[in-house]
Amino acid sequence: MLLVHEPVPGRGVAEAGSVAPALTDLGFEVVVTTLLSPGAPGAVDPSDTALLVVLGSSDAAYDDTLPWLAAERAHVERAVALGVPVLGICFGAQLLARVLGGTVGRAARSERGFTRIDSTDEAALPAGEWLQFHDDAFTLPPGAQLLAANAVGVQAFRHGPHLGVQFHPEITPAAFDAWVESWRAAGELDRVAAATDLPALKAEIRARRASCVQACRDLVARFVHPAGAVGNDVLVISKP
Repeated sequence: MLLVHEPVPGRGVAEAGSVAPALTDLGFEVVVTTLLSPGAPGAVDPSDTALLVVLGSSDAAYDDTLPWLAAERAHVERAVALGVPVLGICFGAQLLARVLGGTVGRAARSERGFTRIDSTDEAALPAGEWLQFHDDAFTLPPGAQLLAANAVGVQAFRHGPHLGVQFHPEITPAAFDAWVESWRAAGELDRVAAATDLPALKAEIRARRASCVQACRDLVARFVHPAGAVGNDVLVISKP
């Protein structure tokens, strides 16, 4: 199950970017859904899923005034308790870190654009240039393996079967366009555009599309089949 933070039908699928195709190629049947609205169609209990992916959001993972955050946090907590592997991306990584005992807050500075991320464990996380687009940061959860960090904060960690990455491996031109539409609908586009050269970033994402898709496929494959894992066969989830 891929949890997105976009209530508009179709836009959430676009925001899932290259993660959904990467999982499909590995044999999964993918359900893209959201918990932003009570009773959102397509939600699957973690006990009925092989793995859970939580994607980014313009909201903060520490903002408990968000009406949907408690339900989503409980959903991730249940997945962790059941041993269902969780892949957290940006906001998803922050929420996963919080569930595992870490803290989340405003970063010393925002990160925008492609950034070089070095890795402490190439078998788990390939080093490379990954897209950053976030204002918050999180601490390493107790018992987690630090995979990458920079001056802003933790960039990636592994905790048992779970993986959290601060960057956006799923980015595609279509996913970025969906972000822009979401900012426009929320009245945030002018604010975001004032801090970021959006046309230039869109052009760079388009130019890097092939390499980004391949890097995402590689990262997802390593998440599904961790190095040294035994009997970690790919499972297939079914739509509800």
